[in-house]
Amino acid sequence: MLLLDYRVYGALFGAILFALFLGIFSDALVTSRKANPPGWDLPSGAETAKKTAPAAAAAVPLPTLLAKADADKGKTLTKVCATCHSFDKGAAAKAGPNLYGVVERPKGSEAGFSYSDAMKGKGGKWTFADLDTFITSPKTFVSGTKMGFGGEPDAGKRADIIAYLRTLSENPVPLPAAQ
Repeated sequence: MLLLDYRVYGALFGAILFALFLGIFSDALVTSRKANPPGWDLPSGAETAKKTAPAAAAAVPLPTLLAKADADKGKTLTKVCATCHSFDKGAAAKAGPNLYGVVERPKGSEAGFSYSDAMKGKGGKWTFADLDTFITSPKTFVSGTKMGFGGEPDAGKRADIIAYLRTLSENPVPLPAAQ
């Protein structure tokens, strides 16, 4: 019985030595290149800015954009806004307030709409500049606003939208003088 145990242990030990020898021998036959680390080399932010960003064009002032704005294009652009806002005089508020007469209207003041505390506390009137900033990024302009719209980055489109909103009044506010 003791002899059987030594034979089993010997066979097991021999198999392990054979597998080890086979691994070393196969590594010697097949050479592989060292693997590159995963991913890509990314340039630093400073290098990217130098290579990809030509001299930033000067931002066109809002009065100049508004002077060139097209209210009809703005009306088309606000079709997506119509899911939450109404634009007709006396129309009921939807998920957002009615935007008729919004230019120069006090912020957070449309009757029949429940504004966020942040909007109620903003104060002041909706000037052209404030509308532009709000449409660019509502959550940046009024932190805590209920408005879910992410913003419109294109200054020309914002000017068209503001030009349209300006027409929604019995007495439209004069445009600011272009510079």
